[in-house]
Amino acid sequence: MRLLNVKTKRLEEFFEKKIPPYAILSHTWGEDEVTFREFDPVLGPQRTSSKIDGCCTQALTDGYDHVWIDTCCIDKSSSAELSEAINSMFAWYKQAAICYVYLSDVHSNKLDSSDEHSDFSTSRWFTRGWTLQELLAPDRLIFYNNMWHRVCHLFKLSPASVGNGIVPYVLQRITSIPRDFITGEMDLEIASIAMRMSWASKRETNSARGYGVLSRHF
Repeated sequence: MRLLNVKTKRLEEFFEKKIPPYAILSHTWGEDEVTFREFDPVLGPQRTSSKIDGCCTQALTDGYDHVWIDTCCIDKSSSAELSEAINSMFAWYKQAAICYVYLSDVHSNKLDSSDEHSDFSTSRWFTRGWTLQELLAPDRLIFYNNMWHRVCHLFKLSPASVGNGIVPYVLQRITSIPRDFITGEMDLEIASIAMRMSWASKRETNSARGYGVLSRHF
């Protein structure tokens, strides 16, 4: 697994038993993403972005030395590596210490639970196929707006879900996924393939294969 060191901004390779605690980023791709090819193994990135810098800063603040960001941690020119990453994605999000959900089209830092047309409720993040497993796999998620201001959080299996407030209900309304699956109180393995596919039916993914991977792994 390849991780980004938040202090040096260099990519580092780790093997299964030596993977350190890491934060993981969930986001939607933009037009000007910093990719693996733009990282020099010695000097670090040839350029960076507010998304990468914000993720690294937040991870450092939270006490993590490494982050995983798909745009720069996967060499997509290697079909073998890309295939392995796709098949490992759910496990990587599940094993992450925390998941930062970066909502590039959300400007407010307050969650309006009553507004179905708020920028949070209508964020592009909720329309993408891959972000479905990124919502369901991690145990701890924090949602940030485009300026890296915290909007809300979802900590699964917290005592009676008290710490999550209204968030699970808002996510249920937006995604149509039952609250108990969102909070982790109900195991995803209980959900049938048909149910899982219904959750993905209103989302877009890059290929039919993407839906196959989603149905198998969450």
